[in-house]
Order: sequence, then structure tokens, then C-alpha cells
Amino acid sequence: MNKPLLAVLSSVALAGLGATPAVAAPHTAKAAAVTVDFAGTVSLSNCSGSVIRFPNSADTDPALVLTNGHCLETGFPDPGQVITGQSSSRTFGLLNSAGSKVATLRANQVVYSTMTDTDITIYRTTTTYVAIKKNYGISPLTVQDTHPTAGTAIKVVSGYWKTIYSCNVDGFVYQLKEGDWTWKDSVRYTSACNTIGGTSGSPVIDTATGKVVAVNNTGNENGERCTVDNPCEVDENGNVTIHQGINYAEETYIIPACFTTGNKLDLSASGCALPKP
Repeated sequence: MNKPLLAVLSSVALAGLGATPAVAAPHTAKAAAVTVDFAGTVSLSNCSGSVIRFPNSADTDPALVLTNGHCLETGFPDPGQVITGQSSSRTFGLLNSAGSKVATLRANQVVYSTMTDTDITIYRTTTTYVAIKKNYGISPLTVQDTHPTAGTAIKVVSGYWKTIYSCNVDGFVYQLKEGDWTWKDSVRYTSACNTIGGTSGSPVIDTATGKVVAVNNTGNENGERCTVDNPCEVDENGNVTIHQGINYAEETYIIPACFTTGNKLDLSASGCALPKP
């Protein structure tokens, strides 16, 4: 996992930032339609995240924050475990376009968290989208409700490190196994997105639309096979491949169908494919 940052890793991570920076993918004939910056992203105590909305969310709905399941403050969810409605008072540093902290948002609930099939935590905050916009001039990021496409130019925006990685969607992984956890239909980045500890939970943004298509979560650090911090790819026939130095994200297009009026979670809603408790 692009794990929650531990003190023992700080010097390594800082050295990584001082090394070769992430390099943008080669330009294509189709220029990006939007500017991707830090506005709407957040920093957690040990991870990154973003304020998100869905296509049908209302401005008056309670604002939601998206990060990884393995960033949950109460510890990694077990394989097969789904957490809903858990009380939380977690805080998030809201960033503006330049990456400066402009406010502290506070959660009152873990709406949904799991590391089964995907790796996500969604928090409900004590404020609304319209209040954030009025007070700080910042809009949420919209989660795309359709499957991402291979070759898409993307940016991984880390609120923790205030760093933006630029690359492309290299392809999709049938199963990504790491330790005891298995994720399905994961996004594989091209090599330029060399994410590090602390980037966990960063939104993966389609540079043509500005929408969130995935959430950054892991990478194979040492070339090991299917161990923690060294995920392996498993295809439909059970064949295992390893890509040392390559990083991954979990798709988010399946999330919007599970939220109804008022940004309320409804795992029984039509089209909702998130794992259930």
C-alpha cells in the first residue's frame, strides 16, 4: 500500500521527493480541458484525500471526504469487513488551488469503509458544499459514474505532500492481491506516477474532465510477490505477474449509485455494487 505515513518512513519519503520528480506523460493532440490543482483536496494526519460529490448531489448536502480504507483511523478493515455508520471526529485540512490550507473540516461519521474488492473510506463532514464554497471559495471534486478508459491522461493529487503526479492509465487489473486483501478491476498507472507513502487516498483525476476516476492506494515497492507493500496482479486464469515500481488505484465509478438523496448511503439501491456488510 502507499501506506499511511509512519515516522520511520519520513526520511525515505522526503528523499524520494528530492529525487527525480514525476514527469508528465507525452503530449497528445488532444489538450487537457481543465486545470487540475489542489483545490478540494485534503490532508489527513497520515494520508491524502478529497472533498467529493456525486453527479446527483445537491449543494446543500453534507460534504463527503474520500480516502483509502487503509487510512481509516481505527485501523485496517479486515478482509471481508465492511464498516458503515461508525462515529468519527476526524479532521481534514482543506486546501486551495495553490495547496495552502484554508480550513479544517471535521467528520461526524464514517459513512462507508472497506478493503474488500476496493480500498475506500468515505467520511461525512459537519458542513455542506454550499458552506464550503461560500466561506472558502472551494468546490468539491465530482466522482465520475462511468468506467475509466485505458490511455487516459490522469493526475494523482496528494494533499498530504502537496505534490501532483502526472501519468496515464496503463490498464486494468482483474485482481490485485496484497497480503490478505484482494481488490478487483484496479487501475495500473504508467511509470511516471511514482507515488510514495502519504499519497494514500489521493484522488486520481481525469485531466480532460476534472472528475475523480479512482483513488490512489498502492504500489509494488520491492518486487516481492503478493506481500504487504508488494501487490501482485492476478488475471482471469490465475496467472500472477509482478511489476516492481509500478503503482495502482481503485476505481470509484461504482460509488455514486450507492448514494441517494441527501448523500445518504443506500447499499440496496439499484446498481449499487459496493461490498455489503
